[in-house]
Amino acid sequence: MRAWMNGDLLPDATAAALPVTDHGVTVGDGVFETLKVVDGLPFALDRHLARLQRSAEGLGIEGVDPDDVRRGVVAVLAGERSPLSRLRITVTGGPAPLGSGRGDAGPSVIVVAAGMDPAPEATAVVTVPWPRNERGALTGLKTTSYAENVVALAAAQRRGASEAIFANLAGHLCEGTGSNVFYVVDGELRTPTLASGCLAGVTRALVLEWYGGREVDEPIEVVDGASEVFLVSTTRDVQAVARWNDRELEAPGPITTEALAAWRSRERDLLGL
Repeated sequence: MRAWMNGDLLPDATAAALPVTDHGVTVGDGVFETLKVVDGLPFALDRHLARLQRSAEGLGIEGVDPDDVRRGVVAVLAGERSPLSRLRITVTGGPAPLGSGRGDAGPSVIVVAAGMDPAPEATAVVTVPWPRNERGALTGLKTTSYAENVVALAAAQRRGASEAIFANLAGHLCEGTGSNVFYVVDGELRTPTLASGCLAGVTRALVLEWYGGREVDEPIEVVDGASEVFLVSTTRDVQAVARWNDRELEAPGPITTEALAAWRSRERDLLGL
């Protein structure tokens, strides 16, 4: 594992480096991006940096220099030897008083890279009872306030699944804790719209561009009649769902197989610094 923070490559990625008064630590005031790295090259870096900037602006974190973040990425990946890695870019509100108000020290910027294993071809998911709030102040922002996801994912793992799926307040299918959901009904590939409250996933957008699909908001019960389901994210790519709750599904089904083939044919186009 290699880490960079506020302009410096850290000699020990596990050593204490962030002030205990950092707003990201005290109140979860921060945004982040996670992306895969293949043979030392980040995937879709420009798209992830653009979303990082949108999230920071949405949260009101000012002073984030994209060129500075890119320098951190280059510094960290210069020593990355794993064939497949996870790159995490985190921007916090920086040192601040012990409360909700921000300080004036400027943001903290952290870049970390570590090797990871490829995702399995198929997985299991479960629906959790807690809804996503599609009208919340943080809707659509990729923030570090992930406690809700931690609780939901732990509940899914207790049921033998690798992902928890949320409906929103309207009862419509929304997203997973770290993935977007695609499903097939009557031969048509569908996925929730961004108005559902789901994150504007980079992989989601690319699947829609490279393969297609219809964006539509429907009650979460629609998946009970789906013939195929797959998850997408930067660490899963296109991953078939073999079980949703207690229901078994074909995994991968024919449309999932086609979507994955379309993904594999184009993904190397977006590798680079």
